[in-house]
Parts: sequence; structure tokens; C-alpha cells
Amino acid sequence: MYTDPISDYLTRLRNAMMAGHRVVEIPGSNTKREITKILFDKGYILNYKFEDDGRQGIIKIALKYDKNTKVPAINNMKRVSTPGLRQYVDAGNLPRVINGLGIAIISTSSGMMTDKEARSRHIGGEVICYVS
Repeated sequence: MYTDPISDYLTRLRNAMMAGHRVVEIPGSNTKREITKILFDKGYILNYKFEDDGRQGIIKIALKYDKNTKVPAINNMKRVSTPGLRQYVDAGNLPRVINGLGIAIISTSSGMMTDKEARSRHIGGEVICYVS
């Protein structure tokens, strides 16, 4: 049993990319599904599929690599808010990742979104992770 499912999700993605895997399977949850949708919409992963196994479900993620150099599309992922130390920001202090080239995933009262979407809607929330 693990105490931080989001860190486990990010670690599984990171390990699969370092090993050069094409597909990674991750135990599902609603939060992980929303993060996966954001990663797909922003072009960090190739595709995803949610499968129902009778319990929590499985998320299958097809990882994205550069065709010539085989470098993963995701260079860095960092968990910001942990179960022991939650990191909340208001709309005026939303973080910028690599001066706007990366994304910060924010959990708001309106659902999961990127820092750019939260800035445009002028809402704050919990900073889940940085992706670049």
C-alpha cells in the first residue's frame, strides 16, 4: 500500500520513460484520470485508455517520444503538494513552469486544470505537480 497515489503515478510514468517503454499501466482513480486527460490535451502523452477491471480500474498510457532521437516528450515531472505538506496558491500567485513552457497542474474548486487555465479564470487551488 502506498500513501501518495499521485507520486506513485508520476513515478511510474517517469520510470517507464527512462526504460523506454511504449505503454505503462497504472491503477486508476478520478484524480489520475483528470491528470492523464490534461497530459494528453497538452501533448505530453500519445494516447490513453481507461479500462474497468471491476475494482478501481486501470489507466493505460501510450508514452510519446521523439521519432529521431527517442527522447521522451516529458523532460521533468515534480510533485509539489504532498499529503504531509499541501501547497495552496491564490489566483495572483499561480506558478509559471520554465517561464510558461511547462505546465503546473492545479486542483481547483472547478476541477483539475493547468496554471494557464486557472490564471485566465482567476481561481487558485492546490498545486499538484509541475510538468515540462
